[in-house]
Parts: sequence; structure tokens; C-alpha cells
Amino acid sequence: MSVRAQNLRKPAGGDPDGDAPDGGEPAGREPEAGTSNARASKAGTSKARKPKARAANFRKRRLTTPVVLLVLWEGAGRAGVLSHEKLPPPSQVLEAGWRLSSDGTLAGYLADSLQRAVLGLLIGGTLALVLGSIAGLVRLGDDLVDPTVQMARMLPHLGLVPLLIIWLGIGESLKVTLVALGAFFPIYLNTYAGIRDIDERLVEAARTCGLTWLERLRHVVLPGATPSLFLGLRLAFAAGWLSLVVGEQVNGDSGLGFMMMEAREFSQTEVVVLGLLVYAGLGLLSDLALRAGERRVLAWRRGLRAS
Repeated sequence: MSVRAQNLRKPAGGDPDGDAPDGGEPAGREPEAGTSNARASKAGTSKARKPKARAANFRKRRLTTPVVLLVLWEGAGRAGVLSHEKLPPPSQVLEAGWRLSSDGTLAGYLADSLQRAVLGLLIGGTLALVLGSIAGLVRLGDDLVDPTVQMARMLPHLGLVPLLIIWLGIGESLKVTLVALGAFFPIYLNTYAGIRDIDERLVEAARTCGLTWLERLRHVVLPGATPSLFLGLRLAFAAGWLSLVVGEQVNGDSGLGFMMMEAREFSQTEVVVLGLLVYAGLGLLSDLALRAGERRVLAWRRGLRAS
């Protein structure tokens, strides 16, 4: 074969191995690298979108049941199945809420109720946290504090209203005390249980490593008891709102409970239902706030999730 024929058989632009002319990069290598980078970027974007999509679907599922119940409630009211005097439809409740919001009445009552709830939760929660920590950490405190608290826990705190009226009257002290009593026992019990449920081997390991009593309290006891403490806070908020409803209906002159009792006297059922829905909304918002705080504080914990 002639030299000219051999030259014609060579691939254009380089040797048969695919090397670029003049010592350049092999042909086709850059497109492969660019394609892999694009795929990696696309995969990262899809992974980042998945948690957001799951969160959006989660919120939609949680809203499904309340929305369906509201639709059924409205339909039953308009069809005459439910009497408007006994249970008005949501549209009438919204109209009452708009009317009371426009003149500032609802906002004033809401502010009074929030003030009582916050004050009662602070007093009851602080006292429960201190006594629960003493009973859980100190043997003498356990002997002196826990039996008395356990006996008092068996008394329904709402059943103490007549006695509290004799002691405190029917002013603000009664309402704040009821909220404090409702919040005290859940926080105390869960603080005590959270401390006592800590594995003793962890404390011994910390002591062996040379940690002082305060360091063991900070690095072992506090993280171990925090999950139980958050559960106690959620239960305390629920009990606090329940106590506030009862307290504000005992010869009150302000607050959501007073608004409901006044509406009952004038047969304004939509206002009574509005007050109940506002209480429910406050309880739900407080619970959501506590759950968000729990996820942030306990980010290190990986518990079982529903599938």
C-alpha cells in the first residue's frame, strides 16, 4: 500500500487513539465532564426540593380533616339539619367574629385572656420546674416534696373553685391561680420523671471522666430530661387554657370567657361558638410553637417517625 493511501486511512484531527493534535486533551472528554456536573447539579436540586415537597404535602394532609368538617358543618346548617339557634353555621360565626373585631371588642377580650394565661403559666411552670428538679435530684427533696404533690395531684383543681373564691375572692387572683394550678402538675410530673429516667450508667461515666456536679447536670441531666420537659409543657398549656375558660366564667368582667357568658344571656350562640374556636386556636398555636421549639432544641434526637 502506498504512503498516500496510508495517510488517507488515518482519522482526521489526530491519531486512532482519539488524542487531540499537538498534545491536547482527548476528544470528547470535556463534554463528559460537563454532562456529569450538570447531572450532579440536577440531583442536588431535586434532593433539596424533596423535603420542601414533603413538608407541603404534610401540611395539606393535616388540613384535610378540619376543612372537610367545616364544609359538612356549613352544609348541614344551610340544609336545616342543624338548628341555627343550637349550632350556627361557620359563616355566621365568621360574621360575628368580623363584627366583634371591627369595633375592637374581640381584641380587648383576647388581650385580657392572654395576659392571665401567660402570668399563670409562668408562676405555675416556674414553681413546678423548681420543685420537680429538687425532688428528682435530691433524696431529701424527694422525701419531703413528692408525697405532698402526689396527694394534691389527686384533687381536681377545678373542684377547688369554691374554696379558692373564699380564699382569693373573684378577682384576677382567682383566674391566675387556676391557670397556675392547671400548669403545675404536668410540668412537675414530667420534670421529675425525666430526671429519674436518665440512665445511671451515663452519670457514672460522667463522674469517671472527672465532670463536676454542675457539669454532669449540664451535659447529662439537662439533655436527658429535656424531651420529657417539653411534653410536660405541652400538657401544661392545654390544662392552662382549660382552667382559664372556667376561671373567666366565674363572675368575670373581661376576657373570652366573660364574652361567652354574656353572649349566652342574650342567646347569641354564634358568639359562644366563636369564643370556643378562639380558645381552640390559641391552644393549637401554642402547641405548634412548642413543637417547633422542641425540634430546634432537640435537633440531635432521632426518634421514630410515622411511615
